[in-house]
Amino acid sequence: MEIIWFCLVAIMIAGYVVLDGFDLGAGIIHLFVARTESEHRQVLNSIGPVWDGNEVWLLAGGGTLYFAFPALYSAAFSGFYLALMIVLWLLMLRGISIEFRNHIDTEVWKPFWDVVFGGASAVLALVFGVALGNVVRGVPLDSTGFFFLPLWVDLSVGGEPGIIDWYTLLVGITGFFVLALHGCLWVAYRTSDALHIRSRQFAQRAWWVVLLLTFAITYFSFRIQPNLGARFSSDPWGFVFPALALAGLGGAKFFGNRGGGLHAFLGSSLFIVGMLCSVVFGVFPYVLPGIGKPDYGLTVYNAAAAHYGLVVGLWWWIPGMLLATAYSVFTYRRLRGKVGSN
Repeated sequence: MEIIWFCLVAIMIAGYVVLDGFDLGAGIIHLFVARTESEHRQVLNSIGPVWDGNEVWLLAGGGTLYFAFPALYSAAFSGFYLALMIVLWLLMLRGISIEFRNHIDTEVWKPFWDVVFGGASAVLALVFGVALGNVVRGVPLDSTGFFFLPLWVDLSVGGEPGIIDWYTLLVGITGFFVLALHGCLWVAYRTSDALHIRSRQFAQRAWWVVLLLTFAITYFSFRIQPNLGARFSSDPWGFVFPALALAGLGGAKFFGNRGGGLHAFLGSSLFIVGMLCSVVFGVFPYVLPGIGKPDYGLTVYNAAAAHYGLVVGLWWWIPGMLLATAYSVFTYRRLRGKVGSN
């Protein structure tokens, strides 16, 4: 049951990154691709009906994590307390900027909230990437399963690292460009005319940066986290996940050059899922590796809830997630197609 719940949590996190990732990406790039008020409205309309629903998957993933792996939840929320407060404020700023933007029609009000929306989206993408880097690198857990990390120390990985070091910052920058690419392809898929063309052009430039950064973080991840090499060496079938990621990145480029559209966006989605599954496979059985004393790391076994609770919870989780998935599918099917500026 522990492994089943580990996979379910991983699926929910991947689903959140794919779904909320494109509206984070739209926020990152909208100040660069949208030139007029009409185009700004098109970008917002492309995510307007779904952005808040996408964030529900973050709450659902957090709730599932709390239920299935309470030790991980308590350790992460205490050790990453400052970072989580930053995430909370950034999520609020994004919501406020979208809702407040059209309350007053002046030359200062709307551009101000556009900058807030873009800035909050960009920093949030960076923070999520840094968080993923911490999971891969590991944290200094003690014998009780808890830790504390300052926001940064001297940016070095060894010794007493902070939440931000050169490696986690590199992963954060990669996450920023991945979601920017993802958002470009979504905006290109949902819009037309000049905005569509500029989004495609921006995506073509971002693709090369993502490719370079992907190889960079792969190389450094294997050097910093020895469990990655051990896992892929002992179970070579796990290379299917990096292969899916490369296929998705190639598909995003191939279809993006031929007009963008849904296939390019799906390629970007496959890339994100493949990369996250590669991380999940590589760190298993750890859910939070330890630095210095690997035996103190939290695994799917010592961080999981009681077996009986996991069994009973699964019977409640399945119908609930089926309903949430059906609603999401219904919403996206009803709102498919190009958007206007109204």
